[in-house]
Amino acid sequence: MNGIARSASAELFRLRKWSAVWVIVGVWAALTLAFGYVFDFVAYSTGADSFASSGVPREALLGGLLPQGLADGFVQGMPMFGGALAMVLGALVAGNGFAWGTWKTAFVQGPSRLAATAGSLAALVVIVVGIVAVSVVVAAAASLGVAAAENQAVVWPAATDLAESVGAGIAVLGMWALIGYALGLVTRSPALGVGLGLVWSLVVENLLRAVGAMLSGIETATLLLPGTAAGSVVGAVTGATSAADGASAPGVLTSLTGDRALVTVLVYALAAATVSLVVGARDVA
Repeated sequence: MNGIARSASAELFRLRKWSAVWVIVGVWAALTLAFGYVFDFVAYSTGADSFASSGVPREALLGGLLPQGLADGFVQGMPMFGGALAMVLGALVAGNGFAWGTWKTAFVQGPSRLAATAGSLAALVVIVVGIVAVSVVVAAAASLGVAAAENQAVVWPAATDLAESVGAGIAVLGMWALIGYALGLVTRSPALGVGLGLVWSLVVENLLRAVGAMLSGIETATLLLPGTAAGSVVGAVTGATSAADGASAPGVLTSLTGDRALVTVLVYALAAATVSLVVGARDVA
């Protein structure tokens, strides 16, 4: 355990000094503002429809932008855009260890291979928790700005609702980050790991779901996809009404019940972490 703790501490030191991590955090903060607040506020102000506000009454649209809608606002983009960025982060963290020789150094001077890999995974999870915390802060600041601009009372969501959304965000982003990490270790290349992850999450899964809408056999298989589970977790906490709900953000689904979706997400996260530990303990050189 001491070896894992030391490895995690060293990895966190490396990651917080690495500009790529801060760029990813900054991009996600910008996407949270754009897709969670800016587009909907423009739609509310102008009376036009956005991709996520079609058919939504202006009063309901405003309510989602105020502090009372914080529990839903900061997680809406996580299944698609947040998940893709988390996967990129995971693949970069693992894959760049080969390009920079970090893994060789850790294995020569540090603890065992298993402890080094476990410590790196723990550091990645800490970063994911930090990203979710940043999401909450950014969304809270945006909602306060909307409330001030529209002279609305500041009413925060219930602590239980906010905690539920935070947990959902950590589960979704954590799953994608761990999958990306496993890809980075298996391919031993940050570029290939990032490419495979993005093609799968942004292209292949969406194509399968489109085909599944016409073929029942494929549709059943899509219920097992990580993206379907992630979207359904967020759909459960935000109260999306249908998988094709025009008022839902891209990637937010209701294909699975909340409990089943969460279990599926956790299974994928555990499987990805297990693959990473096995590869890190035996094959990394």
